[in-house]
Amino acid sequence: MRNCIRPDARSIPMVVPYAGGILSGQGMLVGAFFGVAASDAAQNASVDCETRGEFELTKEPALAISQGARVFWDNTNRRITTTATGNFQVGVCTVAALAADAAVRVMLARVPASGA
Repeated sequence: MRNCIRPDARSIPMVVPYAGGILSGQGMLVGAFFGVAASDAAQNASVDCETRGEFELTKEPALAISQGARVFWDNTNRRITTTATGNFQVGVCTVAALAADAAVRVMLARVPASGA
């Protein structure tokens, strides 16, 4: 097909919206796209971001997250949370995280609402 741009579309270039830039392995939200940066990049620079897969991401402090829980991106604090209101759904917790843990494993996926 001549019109196919990326047959897998797993990694896409995204423009870094954050002052101070981003480090490799950090999550990033641009509009309706959430991805994990493949390399360090400055604000307004383009960086390849993985939009699918399982990643270990910084989570809200003192928050325990159970395996299978829906998780959301708190773009203000740039971390994973279980609070849906005001945040962007990014996937599902793959390994339970204790309140003392600094990070949580997340399978990136836009999960349909319950019963859908």
